[in-house]
Amino acid sequence: MSLELTVILLIAAVGLAALAWIMQRRPREGFDPPVVPWTAVQVVAVVVALLMAAHLVSLATGKPFTGRRGF
Repeated sequence: MSLELTVILLIAAVGLAALAWIMQRRPREGFDPPVVPWTAVQVVAVVVALLMAAHLVSLATGKPFTGRRGF
C-alpha cells in the first residue's frame, strides 16, 4: 500500500471516528435505538486508524512490522 493511500485512509478513519463520537453525544428523541450503531462504527474506525498509523511507522522506518516472534 502506498504512502498516499495510507494517509488518506488514516484521515478518513479519524474523521469517521469523530463523526461517530458526535452522533453518539446527540440527545435522542424517545427510547428508540439509533438506526446506525455509532459505537460499533467508532470502534471499527479507531482500529483502522491504529492499523494505518502502524503502517505509516513501517513505511517511515523501511522495516515491516514482524511482531515479537519475528513472523
